[in-house]
Amino acid sequence: MELNLDTGEGRYQIRAYANDFIQVNQQKIRHSLIVMPDKLIEPWPPHCIADLTTDYLQIIIDLRPSIVLLGSGEDLAFPDAALLNVFYQQKIGIEVMNNGAACRTYTVLMSEERNVAAAFLLAE
Repeated sequence: MELNLDTGEGRYQIRAYANDFIQVNQQKIRHSLIVMPDKLIEPWPPHCIADLTTDYLQIIIDLRPSIVLLGSGEDLAFPDAALLNVFYQQKIGIEVMNNGAACRTYTVLMSEERNVAAAFLLAE
């Protein structure tokens, strides 16, 4: 699906997505990544929910977002509640959704100038 909202805000915008990629600006990325309006971290090591560890999540926490969107892949899958608790302890909101919903939500929150981080799990 192509996303065309162009607010001119932020450096890293999600332009399109499919089951096997997330397009950030003009780059189609086919591995897991973290994107914020002013930061792009790729590759991000985990490929699926089962791969998530507190060390991988700490990378997101260190970015100090106010909200995190965790794209679990094509299908919605939730990590263990103990992993989500690391965000709550830091007073960072987290929403888990499939990658398509996370792309659309990131675009809206970025256009509202929110301090959002989206972490996408993509199997290689």
